[in-house]
Amino acid sequence: MSPSLRIGIVAGEASGDILGAGLVAALRRRYPDLEVEGIGGDLMIAQGVRSLYPMERLSVMGLVEVLGRLPELMGIRRDLRRHFIATRPHLFIGIDAPDFTLNLEGALRDAGIPTVHYVSPSVWAWRRKRVFKILRTTDLMLTLFPFEARFYQDNGQRVSFVGHPLASQIPFEPDTAQARAALSLPQEAEVVALLPGSRGGELKYLARPFLETARWLKQRRPELRFVLPAANQTRLQTLRELLDGEFADLQVELHLKQSRTLMQAADVILIASGTATLEAMLLKKPMVVAYRMASLTHRILSRLIKSRYISLPNLLADAPLVPEVLQDEVRPEVLGPLLLQQLEDGEHAAMLRQRFTEIHARLNCEADERAADAIVQLLADRSL
Repeated sequence: MSPSLRIGIVAGEASGDILGAGLVAALRRRYPDLEVEGIGGDLMIAQGVRSLYPMERLSVMGLVEVLGRLPELMGIRRDLRRHFIATRPHLFIGIDAPDFTLNLEGALRDAGIPTVHYVSPSVWAWRRKRVFKILRTTDLMLTLFPFEARFYQDNGQRVSFVGHPLASQIPFEPDTAQARAALSLPQEAEVVALLPGSRGGELKYLARPFLETARWLKQRRPELRFVLPAANQTRLQTLRELLDGEFADLQVELHLKQSRTLMQAADVILIASGTATLEAMLLKKPMVVAYRMASLTHRILSRLIKSRYISLPNLLADAPLVPEVLQDEVRPEVLGPLLLQQLEDGEHAAMLRQRFTEIHARLNCEADERAADAIVQLLADRSL
């Protein structure tokens, strides 16, 4: 094994930052002199990644919303392509953000640089022909879920199912009492966690209806406690202004960067569709999943998506374990009753804990180590 390794890496949002940080740490255990640069967030930077651009610049949701940022995004990708072709890392890893990273991977692969894509695009759900682009651009696909690996194997793509790092990090029996003590929440309280997302676009569409739902619940259950995390200082300011303005009558505890602790402390979670739903599932929490986006974006996507579900718990179970609420239905009159039902149905909560625990066990594969091993094997095969 080479004593040193230079890697290019790009992560586009908070979930990718988590995956990238764990992977870089695992690779550094194999290559102590590892050098990594590209784009990453705070967690990756803490692992020694030199970020050439703020990760926030890539965090854009929706088809329509991307259009206004397209020149900037294309410029960043062009600069990265030139940089990596000039510096020639031993390997390039794109983490999620497929519309940005796959094209970059293709250009670097054409230049002779091996490429890895970590986190499969939802090719099994929509735009299935993207698998042919992946075959052209990517030497190795690392998937978080087993059903994704089977899809790629059927299409002749080199692939490794690695599991999800969160499944190794989160205990099978999370300690709700400990989380409440850390947050100074009463042990006997009924707690609702509100997670409208970490991206600016998600807050734009979900923060207000989530808080309106909290107000609806409070009117019917005055004893409920509400907690709300902010992903960073910018999101904290946005949420604080909203709470102090339109929702000054509503008591919500706002916390910076403690989403997992808040979910662990909760009895039920109102949550945006995304990676956070997986975390909530691993914490064995009842939840209601909601999502809104620009109307045009939704009209386009609704014609393309083939999957029956949008949330990871339902996708992994291939069953409607948790309610999913979309677009114009994301309003208090719909969300509120669903949350009350989740709070009050003990038999349903017990069933969820059992199903969530089964899925947790399947995903608990020491993902960081398995991903690093797959990359080491790819490099070894390339050197033969």
